[in-house]
Amino acid sequence: MWPPKLILPLRVYSVPLLNTCILLSSGVSVTWAHHSIVSSNFMGSLVSLSTTVVLGVYFLAMQYLEYEEASFSISDGIFGGIFFISTGFHGFHVLVGILILLYSLLHLSLNLFTPSHHFMFEASAWY
Repeated sequence: MWPPKLILPLRVYSVPLLNTCILLSSGVSVTWAHHSIVSSNFMGSLVSLSTTVVLGVYFLAMQYLEYEEASFSISDGIFGGIFFISTGFHGFHVLVGILILLYSLLHLSLNLFTPSHHFMFEASAWY
């Protein structure tokens, strides 16, 4: 039986859907940042990369609230274990991405990227 008895799964059309929209939006904003760097649009790249970082932080905040709202824990069998391990690893991936993008934002604010020399930003966007 899935989900197991006594487990109330999270509503898909609430926080999980919002977090999916946040992640898709951050993909758009990081692409906008890359296009702005290539086009020598300093202000556009600064705004769009900052937006990406803010969206990442917002994603993590919503994931934390989702954890608080869950009616189950990691110790509630395979359901809780799979949920918290998989979403926890993804949250850690997002946290590392935020830190890397913050480092890129620092380089961007110091005007260290050029349209032809910005591989560090590209690598952080790929991550």
